[in-house]
Amino acid sequence: MESLARQNFVRECEAAINRQINMELEASYAYFAFANYFGQDTVAQPHAAKFFREQSHEEREHAEKLAHYQNLRGGRVAYQDVKKPSKTTFTSLQEAMETALQMEKSVNESLLQLHSLASSHNDPALADFIETEYLHEQVKSIKQFADYVTQLKRNGPDLGEYLFEKLSLKD
Repeated sequence: MESLARQNFVRECEAAINRQINMELEASYAYFAFANYFGQDTVAQPHAAKFFREQSHEEREHAEKLAHYQNLRGGRVAYQDVKKPSKTTFTSLQEAMETALQMEKSVNESLLQLHSLASSHNDPALADFIETEYLHEQVKSIKQFADYVTQLKRNGPDLGEYLFEKLSLKD
C-alpha cells in the first residue's frame, strides 16, 4: 500500500536512507565490540570501554533518527543484515582509535553521497535533514578521533596510553 504521506521522495533516496541506517547500525555494533574488548579483565581499560560504549549508543541513535525520518517521509525501513565488525581485538588503544577514525570517515562519505543524491533529486527536506542532523556532528567526530590518534602517538604505548585513557577519556 502506498503511503499517503509520501511527497517528493524518490525511491532512490529511500533506498539510500536504508543503506545509511545499516551503516550506522554496523558502526554501533563495531563500537559495541570495541567497548567489550577494552572492558575485558585482560585489557582493563574501563574509560576506553565507557567511551566506546557511548559511541555505540550514539550510532544507534543515528540509525533510529534515520528510521524515524524514513517513516515521516512515507518511506519504508528495509531491514538488512548487520555485518560482524572486521576488527574486535586491538594491539593498542591507538589502533582502535585509528580504526574508529577510518570508520567515521567512511560514514561521513556515505552521508555526503546521500546529501548529494537528495540535492540531485531536488529534495531540500532530506538535504537539510542530513546537513542539520549529521554532517556537522560527523566533522566533529572525525576531528575528535584524529586528535586522539595524534595524542596517543605523541604519548607512546604503555604508560602514555594509560595516562591518555585516565586523563582524556575520563568522565
